[in-house]
Amino acid sequence: MSSVPYRVEVIRSKRRRKTVSAHLVGDVVRVLMPAWMSKADEERYVADLVPRVIRQDSRERMDIAARAATLARRYDLPTPGAVTWMPNRKTQWATCVVASREIRVVERLAEFPAWVLDYVLVHELAHLVEANHSARFWKLVNRYPKAERARGFLIAKGNDER
Repeated sequence: MSSVPYRVEVIRSKRRRKTVSAHLVGDVVRVLMPAWMSKADEERYVADLVPRVIRQDSRERMDIAARAATLARRYDLPTPGAVTWMPNRKTQWATCVVASREIRVVERLAEFPAWVLDYVLVHELAHLVEANHSARFWKLVNRYPKAERARGFLIAKGNDER
């Protein structure tokens, strides 16, 4: 998921009554929980919260707008006005609002190989030229050398962006 090694530290507190939280401090994911919770509760919360914190950290480390700008230059596509992360969706990997030139990418893509994220960005950048999925649009997208491979990867992950 990430090249940064993370340690997990569970801190139990008698003052904490109900809530469990996790946050990153350096390379340590600190999970704060009430002292009364069981070991099974601890394992369940650690299994749920630690990956979330790591995913958030990897998204924050990645300058997705700079990445999109680089791809736009490389494949002779328009530069977007803004590129941001959005919560995961069941039917889309990303969206492009042509009028504002804004691209929004689902957070789950931060977990995928970089060449897959790059494909999705190129796909959305191509929408700034062609707002549909016409033959002209696919010609622009297919400038990206790993386009077919990335489409296959995304189909395998359960979401074909056609």
